[in-house]
Amino acid sequence: MGMSADNFRGFVLALSSSFFIGTSFIVKKKGLKKAGTYGVRAALGGFSYLQEPLWWVGMITMIVGEIANFAAYAFAPAILVTPLGALSIIVSAVLAHFILNEKLRTLGVLGCILCVMGSIIIVLHAPKEREIESVKQVWHLAFEPGFIVYSCIVMLFVIILVIKFEKQYGQTNMLIYIGICSLMGSLTVMCIKALGIAIKLTFTGMNQFIYAQTWFFAVVAALCCLMQLNYLNKALDIFNTAVVSPVYYVMFTLFTIFASMIMFKDWDSQDATQIISEICGFFVILSGTFLLHMTKDTSDTSNSEQPILSETELQNP
Repeated sequence: MGMSADNFRGFVLALSSSFFIGTSFIVKKKGLKKAGTYGVRAALGGFSYLQEPLWWVGMITMIVGEIANFAAYAFAPAILVTPLGALSIIVSAVLAHFILNEKLRTLGVLGCILCVMGSIIIVLHAPKEREIESVKQVWHLAFEPGFIVYSCIVMLFVIILVIKFEKQYGQTNMLIYIGICSLMGSLTVMCIKALGIAIKLTFTGMNQFIYAQTWFFAVVAALCCLMQLNYLNKALDIFNTAVVSPVYYVMFTLFTIFASMIMFKDWDSQDATQIISEICGFFVILSGTFLLHMTKDTSDTSNSEQPILSETELQNP
């Protein structure tokens, strides 16, 4: 099955995004570890990493990757763009093997191959992007009952995780931090897709920045991104990079595809064969990420050599 021109542009942008984002995980992790040697660690609420140039290099690399990802959403549906994030896991796992000494075993290599195969299946069967003529059209889609219910459920879960579970389980269970990131991420992507469409339409001569709706999407996307960044830093500081990135990818992709199905109704134009092929492709990627997960320890061995001090010990050394 052929790929439309817009889908191809989205694919190329998503591919380049994965390389930048996968690299940024490693560079940021090195920056966080270096910053932890002379300041309060991110996992304990410290911000010493902001003074570490290496962390900023990783941050800039991630921003470049996110800009490419942002552009990809303007051309292609989330069902095509989001699963390609699996390729950033491969980049991250391979670089972690060589740079952070987080060993990639044979099963991990097989996991990488499965991620690539699953991505190819999804790319070949992705739906064509629906025609959007104004950001107001996206606004109406966002305020249909289905997506309103989804957004309320997401916010409720995030509040529960932050208030009830973060302090008690955050240091030992990475699903707390990653869950917050993934849930917020699904809303971020919907806002970024709306913004991307607005920018794309503006370049064609239909200025979308005269509408308040465009600025609303921009503000919500920025707030969600800041929240994701904070909790992703905490997860990366405590847990092994090669575990954080695939688990984050799986949860983030599931929630994003689900949100996109509700809001943009991506599967309306497809037959059962195409939908089943996409689901199979996603499960192949899912298998790959879990193989990567199985080959790693859930805690960072380099961090375990330097136990985390309590806040009392930090204040009274």
